[in-house]
Amino acid sequence: MRRLRRILSLRPAEALALFQALVTVAAVRLAIARRRTDEVRAATAALGAERQAPQSDLRVVAWSVTAAARLIPGATCLTQALAGQRILARKGYASTVRLSLPAGRDSDFRPHAWLLAGNVIALGGTAMDYRHHRALLDYESSGRADPVAEPATGAGQ
Repeated sequence: MRRLRRILSLRPAEALALFQALVTVAAVRLAIARRRTDEVRAATAALGAERQAPQSDLRVVAWSVTAAARLIPGATCLTQALAGQRILARKGYASTVRLSLPAGRDSDFRPHAWLLAGNVIALGGTAMDYRHHRALLDYESSGRADPVAEPATGAGQ
């Protein structure tokens, strides 16, 4: 009941962003469950996103995807990063989904996904969290998958 009241109190633009995120997160979650992640990445790349996203759009995407993910069972960091990338690409904004592992020899094997727009972390955690990870692979919104030798520095939120 409390969630419903919160949703009904949203401004129209916020409600639309949340609805779009909910649909996108659910679609990406289903694609991952069906092992069709490459199809999601190809569809995102087909949008041809190239522009830099303004901070205001990054904040809306981060908020809406995070809120939608709370409503979709199993919406992992990868689900959220790919959904956020798809939403940004629909608006023509380039981004990168970065896969990483915690740094250090004693760290557990717990892969993590981040959504980066330029040098800004849009989804996945804070810059402090990011410093404790070792980047493995980048999925550009252009569709390229590039192995990463070193994590980028200067990422901020």
